Amino acid sequence: MSDLKRNYIAGEWVAGASDIPNINPSDLSDNIGQFAQASSTQLDDALAAARQAQAAWAAYGLERKQNVLMAIGNELMARAEELGTLLSREEGKPLAEGKGEVFRAGQFFTYFAAEVLRQIGDNADSTRDGIEVDVRREPVGVVAIISPWNFPTATASWKIAPALAFGNAVIWKPANLTPASAVALTEIIARQDIPKGLFNLVMGAGRDVGQRLVESAGVDAISFTGSVPVGKGIAAAAIGNLTKVQMEMGSKNALAVMDDADIDLAVTLALGGAFGGTGQKCTASSRLIVHEAVHDAFADKLVAGAKAMKVGHALAEGTQIGPVVSEQQLNENMRYVDLGQSEGAELACGGTRVEQDTEGYFMSPGVFLNTTNDMTINREEMFAPLAAVIKVGSYDEALHVVNDTRFGLTSGIVTRSLARATHFRRNAKTGCVMVNLPTAGTDYHVPFGGRGDSSYGPREQGAYAAEFYTTVKTAYISAGTPE
Repeated sequence: MSDLKRNYIAGEWVAGASDIPNINPSDLSDNIGQFAQASSTQLDDALAAARQAQAAWAAYGLERKQNVLMAIGNELMARAEELGTLLSREEGKPLAEGKGEVFRAGQFFTYFAAEVLRQIGDNADSTRDGIEVDVRREPVGVVAIISPWNFPTATASWKIAPALAFGNAVIWKPANLTPASAVALTEIIARQDIPKGLFNLVMGAGRDVGQRLVESAGVDAISFTGSVPVGKGIAAAAIGNLTKVQMEMGSKNALAVMDDADIDLAVTLALGGAFGGTGQKCTASSRLIVHEAVHDAFADKLVAGAKAMKVGHALAEGTQIGPVVSEQQLNENMRYVDLGQSEGAELACGGTRVEQDTEGYFMSPGVFLNTTNDMTINREEMFAPLAAVIKVGSYDEALHVVNDTRFGLTSGIVTRSLARATHFRRNAKTGCVMVNLPTAGTDYHVPFGGRGDSSYGPREQGAYAAEFYTTVKTAYISAGTPE
């Protein structure tokens, strides 16, 4: 088939055991292409090639490695419009978000290009006379990267870039819902000055290729972003080989709006945080915890704002909310709409399927009012353009409700009080805390990750990424006595 997109294994583009279509969620008549599904034998080939190539890559000079990462990053940024359009076409996020994601992915690579030159160890005198101690980081080896569909280029890049920067080989299994972005990124990487087999793209279902990958003794570390059940399964498989794991999983982020908040600002933050990316962000604020003194005013403006948001084709001008990614996701979202109402929540607006000029998985942003924190819609990650408002009577109650969850990725507070803001950022039990900002939106040069069921293992991004992608070696050196 002429439009078949292949896997990249051991330096070659190869067809798989089968292939699947990639359907545009904004227009179900648009098949972006057929994408090969790797076989178990091909995965074994990739692992063997990666092991051999990693040793060669680790021996490359620092500037040679830096040039590779810089070239990847610069090309991503230069092609942000083209590749962002492709991303939005297959994932469904509005075009501006797709372009922004690809540009940000380029910044991950250029940041870690600089980190190549900042790999500086430590030294110390031994407690024994005449002995010096040298401490440095070395590559962990072969890294398996399993990335999600909601940020198909950015999340993959913030894993791939440090893996390569710190001297590792990569086996990348992207989400099957967004393979076009994976192939596009792989094409850029494949053109660089790297050993054959250093970087491998193996597309396929998680239950097949993904499971075999995480169970392999040929993998030294696994970086995963996805759901809690899948993450727990990966951890259970990895422990058999004592494989290092880093996992970013579910969330149930809360934005607390205090009685002294700028209400217009709070509504803007809530709309962007809850409905940006069609609510399909691990940092989305699906719980809006609002002080009773401003609750009614906030709720009225929030509902009006949600009703005014434009739902449409991801590539159409003016679209603020694109389609959800798949029919399965849409059905799951509608299940939560029904569940919330059955538990007593008031659906104040939205939460319904929307018809457009093209057939797609469109739904209107939904706001639940009169909810309590023990409702299912406030306990489980919905990954939908749905937000629930919870009324509280005080700052202390707000903080308690923010922390009353098994997750702990991001949280935010809207307040004019420095004392409250300071207390909140010190006492919110989340890995990221936002003050007068949306819960969604993080920087690439500082650590990212959560607590509880949201994260497991070392942090991602920034200099903290070295903790996962390297292993520490301590050397003792006796120089002897000079003659």
